Amino acid sequence: MSTKNHHNGADDIPEAIYQDADPISLPENAFRQLGEDEEYRPLMHPARDYAEVTPYSVSMGLILAVVFSAAAAYLGLRVGQVFEAAIPIAIIAVGLSGALGKKNPLGQNVIIQSIGSCSGVIVAGAIFTLPALFILQETLGDQITVSFIEIFLSSLLGGILGILFFIPFRKYFVKDMHGKYPFPEATATTQVLASGANAKGSGKQALTLVVASLIGGVYDYIVATFGWWAEVLTSTATQWGTSLAEKTRLVFSCNTGAALLGLGYIVGLKYAFVIFAGSIFVWWIIIPLMGTYGSPELQALAPQAIFSDYARMIGIGGIAMAGVIGIVKSWPIICQAVGLAGREFKGSAEGVKTVRWQRDLSMKHVIFFIGIALVAVLVFFWLGVIGTFWQALVAWVVVTVIAFLFTTVAANAIAIVGSNPVSGMTLMTLIVASAIFVSIGLSGPSGIVASMVIGGVVCTALSMAGGFVTDLKVGYWLGSTPRKQESWKFLGTFVSAATVGGVILLLNNVYGFTGDNALVAPQANAMAKVIEPLMMGGNTPWILYMVGAILALILNWLGVPALAFCLGMFIPLHLNTPMLVGGAVSWWVGSRSKDKAVNDARRDRGTLISSGLIAGGALFGVFAALTQFVGFHYENPIDPLVTQILGVIAYVALIAYVAWDSMRVNKQ
Repeated sequence: MSTKNHHNGADDIPEAIYQDADPISLPENAFRQLGEDEEYRPLMHPARDYAEVTPYSVSMGLILAVVFSAAAAYLGLRVGQVFEAAIPIAIIAVGLSGALGKKNPLGQNVIIQSIGSCSGVIVAGAIFTLPALFILQETLGDQITVSFIEIFLSSLLGGILGILFFIPFRKYFVKDMHGKYPFPEATATTQVLASGANAKGSGKQALTLVVASLIGGVYDYIVATFGWWAEVLTSTATQWGTSLAEKTRLVFSCNTGAALLGLGYIVGLKYAFVIFAGSIFVWWIIIPLMGTYGSPELQALAPQAIFSDYARMIGIGGIAMAGVIGIVKSWPIICQAVGLAGREFKGSAEGVKTVRWQRDLSMKHVIFFIGIALVAVLVFFWLGVIGTFWQALVAWVVVTVIAFLFTTVAANAIAIVGSNPVSGMTLMTLIVASAIFVSIGLSGPSGIVASMVIGGVVCTALSMAGGFVTDLKVGYWLGSTPRKQESWKFLGTFVSAATVGGVILLLNNVYGFTGDNALVAPQANAMAKVIEPLMMGGNTPWILYMVGAILALILNWLGVPALAFCLGMFIPLHLNTPMLVGGAVSWWVGSRSKDKAVNDARRDRGTLISSGLIAGGALFGVFAALTQFVGFHYENPIDPLVTQILGVIAYVALIAYVAWDSMRVNKQ
């Protein structure tokens, strides 16, 4: 570490942050809103240079990007859930730096995490859309073709657009909105990296984090691998619950996972309640109405089938409209970002000095690279996908506008709930794009290929924008250099896109995506189900989309966060219920004392513990996937009803642990 002070007297660098000593742990104001004239001071001194981009950090980041791209692609196509790679990569980075005896490793660990986490976002963008081409090959035969280069370029170009489109918004989301968004995943990742920054000063925090990670990880591994207690508590496990579901289509469910409990704690009660409200609106009102008073076809379906085929479409329409509302509300921010880009491009911002900790890529370079990327996308659409220039031009306009405008929506979703509704936004993009393509004569099998590849570009761009805000928020809390994170993110994207392309082709050859023992690929199947009638002539549930859009408008009018509510409508009930439980624990822990300082200390300790639960769940989730991958399968002899009872006991014990350990602090 260089200790040379680079204070240059610039007006935008407050004197208060130039302290001599680095703090030993995250500052007290890391997770709350700042007071007037209060400044945030990160772990790494803003006026000093640190080792960040080194051969070690870049090579380790790339290796982890390859490994986690392959693992995330397999798991996502098998069960439909892409685990967030940022946290387990952060754990590995901290462990390696400790084992290798690295001095002042924090800056390098941030770069390792930033490069390696490209894997999760690129995988999400690719597997939610592109396997649909293989699925449609089963019905349309050789009319549908797909190649490695299409998958690779779709993922690569989408990832690059997501990076470049988000850079102008970095300052707003990570600095100006400090403390106003919970950033659950970024919080957990930051706690992990901070725990390894200073072994002497943060030893107690590191121990708390490790213990919580082991508890959460072992807990989730046991339930996922052995099933000794129920992973999902459901009312249909009982006779009265089954009877109630058959008569009214009313069900209740809750995932007992440790990671989701920790996520709910960090999100907090306010947003968790809004998300849960959206979920029960669908599951306790819409689905019972459809299943009881709907058509005979609807009445014959189980609640889960009604949700997947009908009710969830209302959520998609709501997410799309909430996105439009978000764009309208963010318009001043968008204009500000565009205006800054224009001023820098003209040279009026030259000479403005900024502290290392807030130094982005030059806006001139960002605009130049955006231009190159957009030209590459147009050429790819024209020569590699569609073949007709003016149709490719229309597709290019659709991708450019949607990817740029929905960048802020993706970032907002990640900042609020740690979950990016990228599949819902991409599905809406496919519907809009397909309607446009049909109107210009691009339909049939060629239209399907064009729509899915273009959807892959948009999906990856939005996934990257949402993931990148996490990286940059982590860097803000810890004090790394944004320019270095932004620059090396491109290399991680290239490597991850190449890996994902190869893995998807390999998995299709080995397992396939249709037939017995095939990979489930649920999101890609949903995309295929929607796109085929649009392109081949069929019914599209426009009414359901419109109902969701109108609902989002009403929610916004009433002052309810429409995006959070509609996310609850889109995500299954059993994944939203633990969010509410975690949020309730957070409220309870932070409100037991009459002393605000004690409440804050307890809530902060709970945040550290919850970060450990998320980290352990994510890391051991990889182990559970590998266990299944090598062929281990445990036949659980326990009666399902007994596993439900054991699940209640285990979940209550986990909740009690979080509450008890969080309360073990006092004002001192």
